[in-house]
Amino acid sequence: LSGLASGVAIRPAVKLNCEVTEAFAKWVKYELAPSSRYRYWSGIKTIKPLGGYSCRTMNSRRGNPMSEHARGNAIDVGKFVLKNGKEIDVRKPGFFAFREKALLKAVRSDSCKYFNTVLGPGSDPFHKDHFHFDLRTRKTGYRHCD
Repeated sequence: LSGLASGVAIRPAVKLNCEVTEAFAKWVKYELAPSSRYRYWSGIKTIKPLGGYSCRTMNSRRGNPMSEHARGNAIDVGKFVLKNGKEIDVRKPGFFAFREKALLKAVRSDSCKYFNTVLGPGSDPFHKDHFHFDLRTRKTGYRHCD
């Protein structure tokens, strides 16, 4: 995935399966782009992922089960760049960064409509600098949005 039909670039490009690509495109179109326009009066120009397909275990720890990344079923996002040039880093923003905090809060809550697992800063030490979105299917139907 190197870009979306809406004109949003994905840099660097990432390998994903079709289901995650579709969920990600819908989330950007129907949630992220409107949220950024509402808060910054600017659309999304570029999304900077930190990873897609990667044949590894969860959190790259020995003995853990295989990660959803190993199935191309997950994407990690570290930054958003707006059309006005503003760069929004997923890491916890400063104390007075009210608009950034509001946008990142919306990213976390709105993405749960599209993905079965959403992790980010505050979830655990492994996700302190990025959002992790995946479509992991659980037998109980449980969705993990943290």
